[in-house]
Amino acid sequence: MSKNLQANKPQASTSQSHKSRANKPQASMPQFNKPQASTEKPSKPLSNKLQIKDLITVGIFSAINLLVMTTASLLALVPIVLPLLTIIVPIAAGIPFMLFIAKVKKFGMVLIMSALFGLLMLFTGMGIWTLPISLFIGLICEFILKSGNYKSIKRSVLVSGVFSISIIGNFMPFFFVSSSYVEAMRRGYGDEYTNAALALFPEWSLPLLIVACFVGGIIGGLLGRAVLKKHFIKAGIV
Repeated sequence: MSKNLQANKPQASTSQSHKSRANKPQASMPQFNKPQASTEKPSKPLSNKLQIKDLITVGIFSAINLLVMTTASLLALVPIVLPLLTIIVPIAAGIPFMLFIAKVKKFGMVLIMSALFGLLMLFTGMGIWTLPISLFIGLICEFILKSGNYKSIKRSVLVSGVFSISIIGNFMPFFFVSSSYVEAMRRGYGDEYTNAALALFPEWSLPLLIVACFVGGIIGGLLGRAVLKKHFIKAGIV
């Protein structure tokens, strides 16, 4: 009997040890969260190619500039005002042109505007000088803007001055007078107006008019910068 009791004791202790093991909290294994794949698509780099919206922007601001120039040119009905247009038109066009520059981020937009301007002046009888001068000036403006990565306000104002020099193409017929141009002018404006206008443009005045265009463009650019300061800050042009 005692032998049987002694034989059963180890079993009891064994069962108790199993229970104690079962009651002990088991160490939890560390869990690592798997990195989730990002669902956001990487942003595409901005294309340097002109898009349709860029061409629309050029068209809109070309029309605005043309309207400003046409309105200011009405002052030329008085002959003495003709030379003064080289400084009046750039100042008047300064604000819309600087607003256009704030939207220019790609090479070619200013050049296209220059080409449109030159072609329009050519087809309206302002002479063959307008197109090559406009294209040359537009190309210079493009390189100036690009040198500042389209974010330099100083270069933007400089471009306003340089771009305004293209207006001089409209006055070249006064310095390289052809008989056909004079005859057309006499038919349209009369002898008195034609004689007075031709007398206002001696050969030595051409460099002065070019400087006047540039200075007028700089004044217009500074005026546009002051009025459109928020637009330039928003566009990142400082």
